[in-house]
Amino acid sequence: MAVGTYVLNLSAGRLAGFGLALALLATPALLTGPAWALDGSTTPSDQKIVPSRTYKSAREALRVGVDDLHAGDAQSSVQALTYAAEGGEPLAQWKLGSIYAAGEVVPRNDLLAYKYFSELVERYNEDEIDPRSLTAIANAFVQVGVYTLNGIPGSAVKPDPERAVELFQIAATRFGDADGQYQLARMFMEGVGGLDKDKLRAAKWLGLAAEKGHRDAQAVLGHMLFRGDGVPRQAARGLMWLGLASLTSKGPKDGWIHDLEAKDRAVANDGERAAAEAFLAARGKRDAPHPVASAASPLQLSGAATQQGQ
Repeated sequence: MAVGTYVLNLSAGRLAGFGLALALLATPALLTGPAWALDGSTTPSDQKIVPSRTYKSAREALRVGVDDLHAGDAQSSVQALTYAAEGGEPLAQWKLGSIYAAGEVVPRNDLLAYKYFSELVERYNEDEIDPRSLTAIANAFVQVGVYTLNGIPGSAVKPDPERAVELFQIAATRFGDADGQYQLARMFMEGVGGLDKDKLRAAKWLGLAAEKGHRDAQAVLGHMLFRGDGVPRQAARGLMWLGLASLTSKGPKDGWIHDLEAKDRAVANDGERAAAEAFLAARGKRDAPHPVASAASPLQLSGAATQQGQ
């Protein structure tokens, strides 16, 4: 049974610049889809939208692209973002990759998505990085990893699980990205990409992602703990993680989370269910926003932000 969907997350610089980054990363056309699955729905790579307007700078084009996207003008937005991306704006490159991968405002084109995500990966230099771009770059490593793992049918991008592991490791360790940690955990669970099958190490990475609010990681970790699948059994804590995942699940794509929780809760005893509720209550108090911290929350964007609710 497939457990999970891949879903498809900055220290602040100047407030205006950060606001642009936050607005761009918060726009709806994020990459989502089944874990490790590409259906090969692509459009020819020569369908790239060519800008028909001119701009004073790539940064101006980026701002126009964001405004147009929020206004619902997809064609103008993609034109402006393309201009910005070709001018080296990393946030524009990331957003175009996400738009082409999702196929919501333009025809889906995995090759163009791969191209834009790969530009971010190839140009990454930790000594010269703009902190406002960290989240986008981290996510690009994950997205290129997924494409590299699966390959793109009918293209020169062939499956390369070992390269995918490298990309997920960078996202998971260098950036602390929750999606990268989740994907790396899946690699350890399956024992692919040159990795030995190791569910204890998988649980470690799932735990790190789960603590960041990664819904799929919470559900998979919870099921492992409840069942004692490759890890010491901790039924109540497993139910807690499953409960947290269910609380933030959205729509039919997350139905597997509810099914998994219901299945495990049905075979749990009263003591395990009661302990899980106590864990959930304690965690709710721990995670409640502090009055001072909550005022700063608009300037925070965690790795889980790419998870549609990531």
